[in-house]
Amino acid sequence: MSLVKIINLPKMEDPRGNLTFFEDVNQIPFEIERVFWTYDVPGGETRGGHAYYNQQEFIVALSGSFDVVVTHPNGRKEKFHLNRSYYGLFVPAKNWRHLENFSTNSLSLHASDHIYSEEDYIRNFETYQGLYV
Repeated sequence: MSLVKIINLPKMEDPRGNLTFFEDVNQIPFEIERVFWTYDVPGGETRGGHAYYNQQEFIVALSGSFDVVVTHPNGRKEKFHLNRSYYGLFVPAKNWRHLENFSTNSLSLHASDHIYSEEDYIRNFETYQGLYV
């Protein structure tokens, strides 16, 4: 299992407003096949709660803030607080994660290296744990 990690992105500072970007393999370790975003999450709700067999993901808080909680097969949890648009979280395949603690008007951007495929999802935590027995 690869390590989940924060990746800092270029930040072009300008008095008129800052600019940040990411490009395939120049800032993130994969070629982008799909991009989606989550918004208007009601207070107290969580998103995610799964892992992927093959898909890698890069998550950025474009607006507001939220936490990404990665649960390891042994049950140990790591929490990553995303609240700036100039860094994001790289989540390799086979990492169980969910998003929680969304602030008002938060916007999470997700870039992945696979198109959507329901067969790639691991939605049962025991199945996920079984990959590491």
